[in-house]
Amino acid sequence: MSAELPSGAQWTIRHGDQEAVVVEVGGGLRSWTRGGVPVLAGYAEDEQCAAGRGQVLMPWPNRVADGRYAFGGKDFQLALSEPGHHNAIHGLVRWAMWTLLEHEPHRVVVGYRLRPQQGWGGCLDLEVAYELDEDGLTVTPRAHNVGPAAAPFGFGAHPYLTTGEERVDELTLTVPAQRRLLVDNRLLPTGTEPVAGGPFDFRDGRSVADTVLDTAFTDLAPEEDGRWRVRLTRPGSDRAVTLWGDPAYQWVQVFTGDTLAGEQSRRSGLAVEPMTCPPNALATGQDLLVLEPGQAWSAPWGISTR
Repeated sequence: MSAELPSGAQWTIRHGDQEAVVVEVGGGLRSWTRGGVPVLAGYAEDEQCAAGRGQVLMPWPNRVADGRYAFGGKDFQLALSEPGHHNAIHGLVRWAMWTLLEHEPHRVVVGYRLRPQQGWGGCLDLEVAYELDEDGLTVTPRAHNVGPAAAPFGFGAHPYLTTGEERVDELTLTVPAQRRLLVDNRLLPTGTEPVAGGPFDFRDGRSVADTVLDTAFTDLAPEEDGRWRVRLTRPGSDRAVTLWGDPAYQWVQVFTGDTLAGEQSRRSGLAVEPMTCPPNALATGQDLLVLEPGQAWSAPWGISTR
């Protein structure tokens, strides 16, 4: 009898020279390669997911201060899953066991029913579809309120993009954002400021170098097709990776990994996280979605090697 894998069942999809693996634990993306070359800095089949690599973040991304928020006239207390900062972080489903709903050679759909529990009163059917085609990888999450009452909702994803660099310092980064979120020492919002001319201005593309990023950006400028794009390149290499977001994603978090332990700090792989709302949105209501009974939400994001 073979040993159980830390991330559960492995569902592989392929298109041309591309291969991606989606996992049962968290319904996340463990790996994606093109021509045998990693596009994501993921994790091995026999490893547990670390640092949120490839995870989906629902029903909220990022942090909730003290795990406390109010909704529908009730007060809620979430478990403090980031005890060092006394916050709840990255939702309730990234360690849940997801179910395979569809599986074709190039496409897989996984699902999970999020039921009421400590700190959460909604009932949502959650799905994530992963699809490979000539343009790369498209990820389409969906949330459907199947409960009797309205539910707050936010979505985020946590992929780490790589061009084969040894450290993220080597990368040239382009982020089409006009503003960035200011945070306190618990990484909770205190306001926003324009990026123009400052150390967080990556609109025209520049080296990451020693810049420390665990930063949410907003006011994202769309391109002609309505999607915004964050681009990574590496000097001396012809490799490039682009993450794009539908206009529903009003925020993108960029993380250089400085707070990760030991040799993982600033290693290969820059986290670029599309988000529908900023940190602490459950408490503040900023850009928070409210799904009424029977209402569904869905919006695509994706990654290409152009």
